Amino acid sequence: MTKEQLLELGLTEEQTDKVLESLDGNFVTKSRFNELNDTKKQLEKDIAARDAQLEALKNSAGDAETMKQTIMELQTQNAKDKAEYEAKIKQLRIDNAIEKALSEAKAKNIKAVRALLDLEKAELDGETIKGLDEQIKKLKDGVDTGFLFDAKQEPQKPKLKGFKPAEKADKTPSDTAPESLADAVKLHFETKE
Repeated sequence: MTKEQLLELGLTEEQTDKVLESLDGNFVTKSRFNELNDTKKQLEKDIAARDAQLEALKNSAGDAETMKQTIMELQTQNAKDKAEYEAKIKQLRIDNAIEKALSEAKAKNIKAVRALLDLEKAELDGETIKGLDEQIKKLKDGVDTGFLFDAKQEPQKPKLKGFKPAEKADKTPSDTAPESLADAVKLHFETKE
């Protein structure tokens, strides 16, 4: 979390500084955690599959040509699995970057806003996507799509009507001169003169 996010949650400057000091950079974002967790699960599956392949090769009795053919097939399959895995991880990173950007832009419904984005040629630039900020800004400023984002509004002070404690309640004819006949009658009955 950033300092601004902590302040938005209602923490004071002092509390925010203490939280950031205690973390000291030793935390992992949720998106990064999910990415690493998925990587770990995929690697465990790959190791189990490779062990099964090696066991099958060890148990197979045959000539060298058959074994070479089997090894070639396994290598092809492993290369295909690796390419699929890398594509999956790339898509996961893109999804996380989009979700993070839309959350920071205060999108009310991330799925709805995501459907309006042009993500066919989405390319990662570190942890962000090239051109995504411009697309989000365009949607935020759009007349027909601006409602999809929370607008930061300052809280309005309540307007009180009626009695004002600092004003003088007793008005005498010498304090103010009535402007109309109705004001004169009203003043007469208020002061009972």
